[in-house]
Amino acid sequence: MRQLQKHGKANRTLLVIGHVWPEPRSSAAGTHMLSLLRLFRRRGYGVIFACAAQRSEHMSDLAQDGIESRNILLNDPGFDTLIADIQPDIVLFDRFMTEEQFGWRVEQICPDALRILDTEDLQCLRKARWQALREHRNMQPEDLYSNLAKREIAAILRSDLSLIVSDHEMQLLQDDFRVDPSLLHHLPFMLDLQNLPDSNRSFSQRRHFATIGNFRHPPNWDAVLYLQQLWPRIRKTLPDAELHIYGAYPPKKAMLLDNPRTGFRIKGWADDAHAVLTDARVCLAPLRFGAGIKGKLLDAMLAGTPSVTTDIGAEGMTGALPWPGRIANTVEDIVQAAIELYQNETLWQECRQRISPLIHARHDGEALGDHLMNHISRIHTDLRLHRLDNFAGAMLRHHSMKSTEYMSRWIEAKNMLKDSQ
Repeated sequence: MRQLQKHGKANRTLLVIGHVWPEPRSSAAGTHMLSLLRLFRRRGYGVIFACAAQRSEHMSDLAQDGIESRNILLNDPGFDTLIADIQPDIVLFDRFMTEEQFGWRVEQICPDALRILDTEDLQCLRKARWQALREHRNMQPEDLYSNLAKREIAAILRSDLSLIVSDHEMQLLQDDFRVDPSLLHHLPFMLDLQNLPDSNRSFSQRRHFATIGNFRHPPNWDAVLYLQQLWPRIRKTLPDAELHIYGAYPPKKAMLLDNPRTGFRIKGWADDAHAVLTDARVCLAPLRFGAGIKGKLLDAMLAGTPSVTTDIGAEGMTGALPWPGRIANTVEDIVQAAIELYQNETLWQECRQRISPLIHARHDGEALGDHLMNHISRIHTDLRLHRLDNFAGAMLRHHSMKSTEYMSRWIEAKNMLKDSQ
């Protein structure tokens, strides 16, 4: 494989095509992406992050990590020139929409590049649960097998490897969608266990409830509205307690819910998520739909803060280990669990003691990074055979990517005609 001279040493090259620029202060997805970029840098790769989205003041300074940034355009042949010049060894697509838009170009220009899809979460699962919630019913198979699922699973099959954060979704892809396990890799959020933040504040040093999450993410906004129903019942028993709700991009409608009198506080952006969760006694995150694993709950663990959440909130995070808090799914049970965990120091300490074993068993960044790199190396050893074993993916690349290519070329031609007028 081609070797590039970068940073004074021979490197392979990773090109990441981002759906958005990484914002680790805004979302768990941004943090997860940044951890991936840093992993490849530590393993000697030259890393280039290209994105068609508008840059944000909240995006990570990638240059500080030795990562190059490139602006690209959708439906533009300039990308072909860029990737032909880079000749990456690996191309990582940030979510399935990016693979749809750029996958055919990568295959044409750099057919030998390993193609990896970072799903972040299964959007078809999140949407199916949302649909069922809005209609006040349980999710049905027909909710899951949607047109969105067809697009998402097609992108997984077209890719050489897909990164899945949740073991629940690993099982769902294999059991319900019949995706071959060789195309999937379980990669939870990676943590540096040698440099975990301090979280030693005691039960008596903490006050109030807290939750955190990007307000633009529909499950988080739904949770805020749900908390409006739950909070008066909790406050009735705990009149001195407050609920502090933090998150990126708070809209005006959210800030209008702030009520100092009732202790329902909309705090907006958190300068330091760890600090605000370390101050709290309990993280309260009653998520009613969603997918993947929840960064806010991992952040709570890192802050040494037990949490109350739902089955969906805790999904895919513990394996056989106990949850470091309480899991409840009805209004009555969530309220009772929140009050009990807030008041009962013995229970609180018991839940807190579950955090360290869980973090070390499930989020060891060094071990997870080794596992991923070994998997990539095995595929790279005989990429041709790996692709021959994925005939469904070959069919999808032959048919569906052609339609995507022709649509993109039609848009290119239309744009060129418009510019010439």
